[in-house]
Amino acid sequence: MFTSEKGVVEEWLSEFKTLPETSLLNYATNLKDKNSLVSSLYKVIQEPQSELLEPVCHQLFEFYRSGEEQLLRFTLQFLPELIWCYLAVSASRNVHSSGCIEALLLGVYNLEIVDKEGHSKVLSFTIPSLSKPSVYHEPSSIGSMALTESALSQHGLSKVVYSGPHPQREMLTAQNRFEVLTFLLLCYNAALTYMPSVSLQSLCQICSRICVCGYPRQHVRKYKGVSSRIPVSSGFMVQMLTGIYFAFYNGEWDLAQEALDDVIYRAQLELYPEPLLVANAIKASLPHVAMKSSKEGARCIQVEITPTSSRISRNAVTSMSIRGHRWKRHEQPDNNNDTTELGILVIPEISVTNVAGERTGNGEKGRTLGEIDAQHMQGVQETATDPRTDSKGLPEIRRQKSVRKMMEDGINSPGRVQF
Repeated sequence: MFTSEKGVVEEWLSEFKTLPETSLLNYATNLKDKNSLVSSLYKVIQEPQSELLEPVCHQLFEFYRSGEEQLLRFTLQFLPELIWCYLAVSASRNVHSSGCIEALLLGVYNLEIVDKEGHSKVLSFTIPSLSKPSVYHEPSSIGSMALTESALSQHGLSKVVYSGPHPQREMLTAQNRFEVLTFLLLCYNAALTYMPSVSLQSLCQICSRICVCGYPRQHVRKYKGVSSRIPVSSGFMVQMLTGIYFAFYNGEWDLAQEALDDVIYRAQLELYPEPLLVANAIKASLPHVAMKSSKEGARCIQVEITPTSSRISRNAVTSMSIRGHRWKRHEQPDNNNDTTELGILVIPEISVTNVAGERTGNGEKGRTLGEIDAQHMQGVQETATDPRTDSKGLPEIRRQKSVRKMMEDGINSPGRVQF
């Protein structure tokens, strides 16, 4: 660590001690823009034997419990590096070198598991129903039947996943270590949108190191640090994948791709189903053409926006559209010449509103369709208005009904009209 970097850290330590309460907000706002300070703090954390490590951890804890959001996020950005340093020291059996880091991690954990009144927190998450729209899916693509969608909406709405209450811890042991670290990564992932790029880079790098240390893949990654295997839990790896997935689309494509491959490699060796399921789902959802550059800024995931108009198509087939299509077909003009070849009678096309030909056969020659239809309507009206019609009118009504049936059936015969 250079002298200039050490001076930056020492100035930061002394500045906060003399800071008045009224200037805390302005100090927290300007703190995130001090890139030289952030890089110097990373170097202090990466050196377990540094004399500045203990005061730095103490000040980061003071930031976290101050209640100011900007100071809280400033501490959270170093969380992946702090976790890696603690696991690396624990794997080397040098527990005394990680005392201040362990105290900082325990302090953040104990602050996060309780609310402002000191009561234990119970985190809950409602699993969304597939029948409800979201930014990831459109329910109409699952099934187009209204009854099916309505039935699905009645199920799965009350399924809630709970986390907590979590017990307070006074020290980290092999038994509770990953319970605490998994919860800390959960808190880090909740603030991912506020994390700078240097923090996302640190996250991807420590995920790769944790997964490959002590395995043959460590030589492929050319990492010469810790050579002991670092145990991990299934839940801890799932939380790592959450951060890696965010890093993919926020400027760290290359590092995130490498970290994802290493997590899959370790999950296969450990036979952990949950990380394998999440990691393969992430890998399957990635674009086929990888984004080679990792310095192009934030990226977005393309999703299909639900249309604001009605889901019913304007071209939906209904009984009215079928009827209209039928009459429209009948109204089309016949451009073919009406000729009779080889004894086959060509019947002219009949229009509903206009007569394009004459009806032949059955002694009705010379009568137009309009006259037949008028007689039919007259016969029906007479029957409807005078139910006491004598027997003399019955043959005429029966004849009109047969004409109507003939028109609807369209029997293909030389003596009948086909339409």
